[in-house]
Amino acid sequence: MSVANVAKGDAAYQTRSLYRSLLRQSRQFAAYNFREYAKRRTRDSFREHRDERDGRRVQELFQRGLKELQALKVTISIQGLRQTVVSQFFQLDRLVVEGGTSGKQTGTEGGISRQKDTG
Repeated sequence: MSVANVAKGDAAYQTRSLYRSLLRQSRQFAAYNFREYAKRRTRDSFREHRDERDGRRVQELFQRGLKELQALKVTISIQGLRQTVVSQFFQLDRLVVEGGTSGKQTGTEGGISRQKDTG
């Protein structure tokens, strides 16, 4: 096996590791919209550059990915602090897509009204 193949295999491993780290970090967002946006952006970016063969360009993209990962970590930690302060003042309902049980839908024949659970 040549040195180029070893380096290529190592780069592929590092790239997959970066991809998984970005997705894992994306899951840390508390807000559904931020979480889904970060996951979608990561997937789209990696798919867009899937066939990149230029070594220099691959290295630039990898470095940009590392910067994105650091930015995600900082953003999530700041969001966590902010969310703690905000949640002390407001009781916010979870979105339906987040699996929250903050309300029920009642009504018949298409007449649906939102009703908040209190309990």
